[in-house]
Amino acid sequence: MCTPLLKLGDTRVYHSTVTKIPCGVIREGDYISLIIIDGYNLIGISHADLGAEREKLIRALSEYRKKKGHDITVVFDGWKSGGRTAESRTIGGIKVIYTRLGDTADSQIKEIVRSGKEEWIVVTSDRDIAAFVWGSGSVPVESDKFLRSFDSAAGSLSGDEDRSRENDAYEGRERKRGSPRTLSRKEKALMRVLKKL
Repeated sequence: MCTPLLKLGDTRVYHSTVTKIPCGVIREGDYISLIIIDGYNLIGISHADLGAEREKLIRALSEYRKKKGHDITVVFDGWKSGGRTAESRTIGGIKVIYTRLGDTADSQIKEIVRSGKEEWIVVTSDRDIAAFVWGSGSVPVESDKFLRSFDSAAGSLSGDEDRSRENDAYEGRERKRGSPRTLSRKEKALMRVLKKL
């Protein structure tokens, strides 16, 4: 029987669900992050079987969670096809929320972010949500950047060697000799978050 290195009350842990994480997954120096994902923003909506794509994403996120230990919530838009109330369930350790009819994933994500003092990592390419998230003291990550980190972790799950990660948060920036320009507060926060993913 092994003992987890991180315990409840550890200042690096943002939530109290550490007991649900398998022993041995989290190592000294690892940090658990709270991640909210705009589901349809990540997978798109133009699929022949949207339900199958949602299930595929949830299964992949569950495997990612086992590897990284993050607390993950994925929100799917029920704006046109939702029920009278929002529906929430946990599948494979992933909290899945379907918004109610007439409500958007955007409004649900904003409600979650403003409900506490935690720093959230919000995966979305929606500019309005990104601006709101920055203003709330959390960090937005564009969907394509998350997918690159996610794919890298998935490769290590299957036994493949990790692809080298971009140290730079923005594509197209070339490394130069000498003193590089100073990164903005947002760029530093984004780089810190990308390293966690």
